[in-house]
Amino acid sequence: MNEEFFEALDALEKERGISKDYMLEKIRAAIVAAVKRERGIAGENVCADFNAEKKSVRFFIAKDIVSEVEDPITQISLEEAKAISRRNKLGGVCEINLETKNFGRIAAKIGKNVIIQAINEAMDSSVVREFEGRQNELMSGTVQRIIPGSQAVKLEVGRHELTLPLKEQIPGEVLVEGQRIKFYVVEVKAPTGEKTKGHEIVISRTHPGFVRRLFELEIPEISDGTVEIVSIAREAGSRTKIAITSTSPEVDALGACIGPRKARITNILNEINGEKIDLITYDEEVDKYVAAALSPAQVLKVDVNPDLKSCRVVVDDGQLSLAIGKEGQNARLAAKLTGWKVDIKPASAE
Repeated sequence: MNEEFFEALDALEKERGISKDYMLEKIRAAIVAAVKRERGIAGENVCADFNAEKKSVRFFIAKDIVSEVEDPITQISLEEAKAISRRNKLGGVCEINLETKNFGRIAAKIGKNVIIQAINEAMDSSVVREFEGRQNELMSGTVQRIIPGSQAVKLEVGRHELTLPLKEQIPGEVLVEGQRIKFYVVEVKAPTGEKTKGHEIVISRTHPGFVRRLFELEIPEISDGTVEIVSIAREAGSRTKIAITSTSPEVDALGACIGPRKARITNILNEINGEKIDLITYDEEVDKYVAAALSPAQVLKVDVNPDLKSCRVVVDDGQLSLAIGKEGQNARLAAKLTGWKVDIKPASAE
């Protein structure tokens, strides 16, 4: 039994990163709680002896050996002490072994709860240490299982298991067990109440930051700052618009992002399940920027109203549906990308 106990501690330390010393202290606390509940003995009198080398575990109550007992919780008579061990002497300490298997059901439950809480707290602290500094970063994990019903995905990320909810999965993509996928760490949320027992790691494949980090990963000119991403507007699973600009006159921002034979952009498209990407060249002149953002539609004219931060866009009648997009998506993304309200009119309405 003792050997299995230490093997379990070794496994916790290896697989979950929970310190063996930490768990030994928490187990002692659990025994103390159980003894207090069962026998009404003060915690400071309950001792534990863990010997990892010999794989032995011993719990005992320590009482002062006195000639006249005034406090039976902390003291024991010499006669009683001698009955336990003939080596006990007046003024010494008597060690009374505890048989934990004899604890009552309630006391055992208290001890068990203390240990479970200790494990949960240690795992939560480990999660915070691992991910707190990784917010807004791209990470990878392996799909362990897909939860029936909710379709949430459990990902193995190092020693930890994270949940990718259905709403944070790219619509239309099919994830399978054993698959290696990338995800974006949105935030580490602290517990908000009794129902939330630990920190929540919010991860996503639909967040605009996911696409930004993919571009930084695949395109050296973005990671080194030669090409900058000015803005991103995304409707995951359908379309993303990205405004880019070059900080060097010698580097073509669009060419750098697309890559030879479209290799760079293809790698990104494969990761986001074929979601359409419109690369827009950023322009400080609002009319030109808004016109570019409405790509692939051709724009005839853009009238800018700085006071209202809005634009009136004129397109050929045949380009109207393309400019607006299916269910207004193209116009909506263009407005989100530029930060300007976009009102599209056909030329015939002029």
